[in-house]
Amino acid sequence: MENLIELEECPCCRGAGILTHEGGWNVQVECSDCGAHTVYLEYETEQQKKEAELGVARLWNLGKVIKINPGE
Repeated sequence: MENLIELEECPCCRGAGILTHEGGWNVQVECSDCGAHTVYLEYETEQQKKEAELGVARLWNLGKVIKINPGE
């Protein structure tokens, strides 16, 4: 069985964090409620993909997110 990546609640609103891939070459964690997100990490291989997923999960769980407030 594959190792599951555990994500904490959103550090901004306590919403659910979701691991998202874009274009098959980068990954980030994004809040399903407020839209706060981590930086994108790029990957080329399956090994790099796993490392990138763990990297963005670590950033998310540390509260290192980008949050744009209305009007910014």
